[in-house]
Amino acid sequence: MKPHDKLTILVAVFALAACAPAPQSAHCAADIVIGQSIDVPAGRVARGAAQFNAEEAVGGAGEVGAFSIDAHEVTNGQFAAFVAATGYVTLAERAGPDGAPLGAAVFDRQTGAWRVDPAANWRHPEGADTSIENRERYPVVAVAYEDAQAYARWTGRRLPSENEWEFAARGAAPAPADIAAEAFDAEGRPRANTWQGMFPFQDSAEDGHAGLAPVGCFPANERGLYDMIGNVWEWTSDVYADGQTHDVARAMQTEAPPRVLKGGSNLCARNFCSRFRSGSRQPGDPGLGMSHIGFRTVADAPR
Repeated sequence: MKPHDKLTILVAVFALAACAPAPQSAHCAADIVIGQSIDVPAGRVARGAAQFNAEEAVGGAGEVGAFSIDAHEVTNGQFAAFVAATGYVTLAERAGPDGAPLGAAVFDRQTGAWRVDPAANWRHPEGADTSIENRERYPVVAVAYEDAQAYARWTGRRLPSENEWEFAARGAAPAPADIAAEAFDAEGRPRANTWQGMFPFQDSAEDGHAGLAPVGCFPANERGLYDMIGNVWEWTSDVYADGQTHDVARAMQTEAPPRVLKGGSNLCARNFCSRFRSGSRQPGDPGLGMSHIGFRTVADAPR
């Protein structure tokens, strides 16, 4: 299957919302410690009764061992250090059957359509005319699942399970009954990087960011973790299942089973996605990097 065919199926079946980030100032991330990790004690996660979409009937329940988790999403600067040290080539940069790079998926603000751009990769997240220059503190995107795994192994860590990710984001409390509670405060002010306005036509950027934000621009959660909600969807190690009768992998026509994505992205809007919640989950094609998907890593606590 050609990459653009795979993308068409991905969007049609799961309607993941995203768009290309506009350049932003990185000053709001200056005070956080890049590379910091936070210890999370063992406990039990229980999503509870607040399930706004059918797929939320799966996951988010069970015992979790003690672990540490990155305080923020892996940044361009961190990923660049990994590539410089290892010579690693991401999936998007590798040649496909026709000899052209496989590329990554980019959302076009002008047309409102997805495209697989052969020139898009982690260095050029929205195509050839874009770059990560002066964006070292932005989350790395356009990384496929195996790229995230490779980085995690290099650091001696791994990708989180869905339950670990959710427990880090929310603790033992059930998911809020208010669909917007984790992205907006009681007065409606943004506390996560999401889409404000009518998607996909207008993003008012009331939260200060029309697109990606540097890590740490919004308040940390109670554990000291930044951007668990919004900014970029994050890879987890779990294979996706949605509790429905259809076979997700077959519907997406992926060569490998889809993986669970958590947290929503800067493109989740009230009128379309509304998955700016710790209990939200989506399937991610492991063989396709996208301009609104990143990751963070975890490690088991020493016994």
